[in-house]
Amino acid sequence: MRQKNVVVLLFIIAIMWVLHTVSKNFMVDPTFESFLSRKDVILTNGNLWTTMIQVHIILAVVALMTGPLGLVKKLRVPPASFHRWNGRIYVLSIVLNFIPGIYVAFFATGGWLSTFGFIVLELLWLTTTLLGYIHIRKRNIDKHRRWIIRSFSLSYANMTIYILVTTVHFGFTFSYGVSYTVAVWLCWIINLLLAEWIIKKK
Repeated sequence: MRQKNVVVLLFIIAIMWVLHTVSKNFMVDPTFESFLSRKDVILTNGNLWTTMIQVHIILAVVALMTGPLGLVKKLRVPPASFHRWNGRIYVLSIVLNFIPGIYVAFFATGGWLSTFGFIVLELLWLTTTLLGYIHIRKRNIDKHRRWIIRSFSLSYANMTIYILVTTVHFGFTFSYGVSYTVAVWLCWIINLLLAEWIIKKK
C-alpha cells in the first residue's frame, strides 16, 4: 500500500474514533455513568476524576488528530512551518497528558495490574515522543522518524484497548475486568510491534 493511502487511512480511522469518543463521553454520557458502572474501584473524588479523564480524552484527541498530519509528505518540505507547529502541538498534547493519564490509571478497571499496565503505557508514550522531539532538535531525521512512529502507534492504544476488550470479553467469555487488564497490556505491546514492523520495512 502506498504511503499516501496509508496516511489517508490512518486519518480516516482517527477521525472516526475521535467522533465516537467525543460523542460518547461528552454528549451521550457526559457523567461517565455507563463507564463507571463497569469499574470495581471506589472513587474518592468523583468530580476530580471526571475532570481528569475529560482532560485526558481531549489531549488524546489532539494527539490523534495532529499525528496523521505529521505524516503528510507535502507538509514536510521546506519551509515546513506547518509541520513544525503541528509537531509541537502533538508533543505538547502528550506531555500535558502525562499527569491526567497517570491519575486516571490509579482508578483503572481491573485493579493494580491494569494500573501498572497504564503507567507503563503512559511512560512509553511520553518517552518515545520526547526522544522523537530531541532527535529532530539535533537534526537527526532518521532517529526522529523512528521514535515518532513508535509514539504515533501508542496514540492509537485506546482504540486497540476497546477492540481487544470486546474480543477477549465476548470471544473468550472472560470477565470484563480480566478482559480489560489483558487489553491494557496487549494494546501497547501490539502497537509497538506494529511500529517496529513498519520501521524495519521502511
